[in-house]
Amino acid sequence: MSTGFFSVPTPKNEPINSYAPNTKEREALIAKLTEMRSIVADVPMYIGSEEVRTGNKQALTSPHDHQHILGYYHEGDATHVNQAIDTALAAREAWANLPWENRMAIFLKAADLSATKYRNELNASTMLGQSKNAYQAEIDAACEWIDFLRFNVHFATQIYAEQPISSDYVWNRLEYRPLEGFVFAVTPFNFTAIAGNLPASAALMGNVVVWKPSPQQIYSANVLMKVLKEAGLPDGVINLIYTDGPLTGDIVFKHPQFAGVHFTGSTKVFQHIWKTIGENIHKYKSYPRIVGETGGKDFVVAHKSADAKALAVGLVRGAFEYQGQKCSAASRAYIPNTLWEQTWEYVQADLNEIKVGPVEDFSNFVNAVIDEKAFDKITTYIANAKASDNAKVIAGGNYDKSKGYFIEPTIILTEDPHYTTMCEEIFGPVLTIYVYDADKYEETLDIVNTTSDYALTGAIFSQDRYALEVANKKLVNAAGNFYINDKPTGAVVGQQPFGGARASGTNDKAGSMLNLLRWVSPRTIKETFVSPTDYKYSFLG
Repeated sequence: MSTGFFSVPTPKNEPINSYAPNTKEREALIAKLTEMRSIVADVPMYIGSEEVRTGNKQALTSPHDHQHILGYYHEGDATHVNQAIDTALAAREAWANLPWENRMAIFLKAADLSATKYRNELNASTMLGQSKNAYQAEIDAACEWIDFLRFNVHFATQIYAEQPISSDYVWNRLEYRPLEGFVFAVTPFNFTAIAGNLPASAALMGNVVVWKPSPQQIYSANVLMKVLKEAGLPDGVINLIYTDGPLTGDIVFKHPQFAGVHFTGSTKVFQHIWKTIGENIHKYKSYPRIVGETGGKDFVVAHKSADAKALAVGLVRGAFEYQGQKCSAASRAYIPNTLWEQTWEYVQADLNEIKVGPVEDFSNFVNAVIDEKAFDKITTYIANAKASDNAKVIAGGNYDKSKGYFIEPTIILTEDPHYTTMCEEIFGPVLTIYVYDADKYEETLDIVNTTSDYALTGAIFSQDRYALEVANKKLVNAAGNFYINDKPTGAVVGQQPFGGARASGTNDKAGSMLNLLRWVSPRTIKETFVSPTDYKYSFLG
């Protein structure tokens, strides 16, 4: 067998296509959208080598056109959860023993397939199934997914290269073994890239995975699985199932070979998972790895020295891109009274231009929220604000679900920094603003730090370096991703590793080496070349 110390291709962030009018990529994407809308997809589960069709078919619809059927997925039951676990465990030994460069090659090929052959299909499925406009789909389903694959390969090789020192007559080595058992990946609706990365990052490090996506993301998850299989991922390494959440959890978290969970979703669900694991800890062969990112109540704070135009753009983009359905979306803002009027003029001008509608019309900046449940929750907050004595809807506030789940970009102004929408995660196109006394900057920072249980992202706008440093220190634990003079969204793999603490998760930083370290169990090997032959030490003389 030939061997070598292999260098992987140096990763670089995937270039973002503009989809501007008259570009080739725009024409190609429109053609793919038209094609996929015309087909009723039949989406199976993937367990080992099988495409499992149960006949219990559930509709896949577009949030912006909820009467249009994109296809049907085959819902599974408890037997399929157990089958997926058994299949994963059966595949574990061969996958764990495969030379690491072969694993890397599969995911590098998946990246290249995603950048070329499958780019339009990944983007179109995300646009149609999750109601993302062309640009939001491009930076997610194409670019971030590709970046995760390429950079994770790079980070994995860095991990493998990290080795201990050796003393005389000894060779010390460190092996990075996959976890003993299977990993459970639970993925969200809002990012196709996250949905792919959670199972893929664990598999890259030699683990086998049972993957349960959000039902609202199954349409694009099916495309991700097609990419991985074409890239050469062996059967059973990642098993994709569509089963009831509580039922699946009841089986997975009682299994003795459960080795870890990679989760993105709500804080409530993650806390329940953690509690359940604790209750079953005596059943497991090893202590499971618990990795989760669970949302945020993300802030924007402006100092009186801030550039009003930059602040306005940060608010509009940060709050309303992808309808505010980002864990990192700007949801609460604190603006000094000396800057408010000018900032509001710029924000109003932008909102007057923004169009709301289906993704097929590329002039729409805002599209539909994910489903009726989300629509009803978000609009309840808006209705309550309209009726409140402590808040006022100053922009948007209209909504309609007759055709699609459309909600206008909505801004609430409050005189109470602890008003409901300043505190609770809404996950929709709603931004609440509190105008503070410009002379009470530091007191306001204290309010920002203590208002929310979350600590995912936040932004500070200021041209005053002293003011920036004050915010940096006071808000040191308030956000895992902290932005200076920019919106609190848009973390790029390899540039801004993503994750937060407090109620926002375990801060294991997706898009970095730190995350991959959670999916290995190191083994130290000490080989002594000249062994002692006398038990006595010198001090005994």
